[in-house]
Amino acid sequence: MNNQTTSLPVLIARNLHRDFILNGNKTLKVLQGVDLEIHESEMVAIRGLSGVGKSTLLHCLGLLDTPTAGELIYRDGDSTWQSPGLSEKIRCALRNQFIGFVFQFFHLLHDLDVLENVMLPSIVNSTSREWRKKRGRVEARARELLQKVGLEDRAHQAPGTLSGGERQRVAIARALINDPRLLLCDEPTGNLDSRNSDSIHTLLRELHDELGTSILVVTHDPDLANRADRLLDMVDGKFERREQL
Repeated sequence: MNNQTTSLPVLIARNLHRDFILNGNKTLKVLQGVDLEIHESEMVAIRGLSGVGKSTLLHCLGLLDTPTAGELIYRDGDSTWQSPGLSEKIRCALRNQFIGFVFQFFHLLHDLDVLENVMLPSIVNSTSREWRKKRGRVEARARELLQKVGLEDRAHQAPGTLSGGERQRVAIARALINDPRLLLCDEPTGNLDSRNSDSIHTLLRELHDELGTSILVVTHDPDLANRADRLLDMVDGKFERREQL
């Protein structure tokens, strides 16, 4: 079910541009006036050929990169944050608490076990004193998320002992540990075989339906794209066609 018409946007992007200066002072225009709204409890997919700007857009929306021009608005209830104009402290807080990230290459820390990897976003956002107070609650939440992704029995294993599909499940649990309003997924099945890809597709949709988290996923995979509530095609740095699923 698409909730776009009955809910408020958690993210608004207006006229986003992102240019890169190449050798010889040439300008590469990657994003060319992107407008986008992601609504509460909505799952949106962006598809397009390599090099059209999908990952660049996701990095700008996730505050990992800064647009050359344009405006970003993040909403959580009555709270609103607008960029440009955010301090680095607020940007970091939004990346840690408002947004969850799932990447193609997992980015798990091999010196930590599975449970510790899931808890990591909460650990890095806490002082030593704060962590002592909330560790029990965070660990319980991490175990709950591992149960949701089917890995409750792997909590104390090293990430290197897991399959690619299992490591991506850990990455998804980690992205959800701070209960973000928005989950950004950049080719989450791009490094997986077809069996594991299908498993991750199903998991993302189930988690979306259960938790109500807004999800924006960049993908080449037509099966994953077709599981979204809304599908956007990106061509040459902007959206060409909008399709309701």
